[in-house]
Amino acid sequence: MAAYLVVDTLLDNPERYEQYKLRAKPLVEQYGGEYLARGGNMTLKETDLWTPSRLVLIRFPDAETANRFYDSAEYQEVLQISKKSARRTMIVLEGL
Repeated sequence: MAAYLVVDTLLDNPERYEQYKLRAKPLVEQYGGEYLARGGNMTLKETDLWTPSRLVLIRFPDAETANRFYDSAEYQEVLQISKKSARRTMIVLEGL
């Protein structure tokens, strides 16, 4: 069953975050991930529980692979760039 990495990002340092994006994309692809949305325009319809800032949606073959990607040593190194340039909420969501 496919799994989706859903990320809401508030950029504090957009220039530095570009470095994260450049290094994260090949790792996502290495683990079979495919970007479905990456910071596109949003129309908010309901925000009672959550008001997203900038969404990224990545499909992985399954939750195990998505978690292996996130937990990998390579991604954890790249993740440090993100932590210094943005605040995020990230979930792995199993789906269709």
